[in-house]
Amino acid sequence: MLDRPANVFTHEQNQLRTSRLAWQSRCVLVLVLLPMTAALLLECIVFAASNPRLPISALGIGTVLALLVWRFHAATPAGAIAGGLIAAALYLAVPGWRTALWPLVALLLLTLAATRFGRTRKEKLGVAEDPRGRTASQVTANLGIAALAALTPLLSSGHMALRIFSAESMRLVLTAALAEAAADTLSSEFGEVLGSEPRLITNLSTVPAGTDGAISLAGTVAGLNGAAVVTAAAAFAFRFTILQAGIVMAAAIAGLFVDSLLGALVERRGWLNNDAVNFLSTLSAALIALALALS
Repeated sequence: MLDRPANVFTHEQNQLRTSRLAWQSRCVLVLVLLPMTAALLLECIVFAASNPRLPISALGIGTVLALLVWRFHAATPAGAIAGGLIAAALYLAVPGWRTALWPLVALLLLTLAATRFGRTRKEKLGVAEDPRGRTASQVTANLGIAALAALTPLLSSGHMALRIFSAESMRLVLTAALAEAAADTLSSEFGEVLGSEPRLITNLSTVPAGTDGAISLAGTVAGLNGAAVVTAAAAFAFRFTILQAGIVMAAAIAGLFVDSLLGALVERRGWLNNDAVNFLSTLSAALIALALALS
């Protein structure tokens, strides 16, 4: 979601706010990439002795995906590297043909299609994505929770507090985070160019397209469909039951509305930037999925 001059901030104020809140994007990078990279290296060392092909395959797949994402201008070079590391972490967590990469690939394809849909109109409205693609912080904000969830079982064997986080819970949590990211992206990208003027989620007043916290029927339907596609890809890969798929969908939908509420109540006031909002929204979806799985 992006701010509009007609709302709370002028263009100059928005630029100043972006610069002032840049520390939040850096915090997201540190919170995700440092523990993820450390755990990824540890897993590579562990598997190097028992199954040396696995870390090589994971890093190879991550490299290929990073190059493809960069080639299609879906991310900057740094964003592509961050995405490649996350892909490697997901593959190591659930290797083989029924891998965690399937819901990730579904999310990537949906994102590519959504960001290109109606681009001319988005450019006129000033809401089009940067032609260079997503930055490392944007990629990490959307995918970081899924990566951390994928690596948590490695730590749980040596930590009593984390033993509740089983492999089954991990699959539900990481899928919910990815499904919420897909729902958020599609609801924003399609909602900005389709349907009637959006309304603010807190008071239902009409606001310009792209306003933080705005929702529309078209955007919401697109978001639900995006979450459903990612859930279906994960259901195929992980052989989810109907109940498990329902848990993922419920958590993703809840996370989508958390995103809108944070946008309306916090982001519009300049207290959080978009990376922080996306990170917290995927985290909320993951925690809701975990709570439902354990109930």
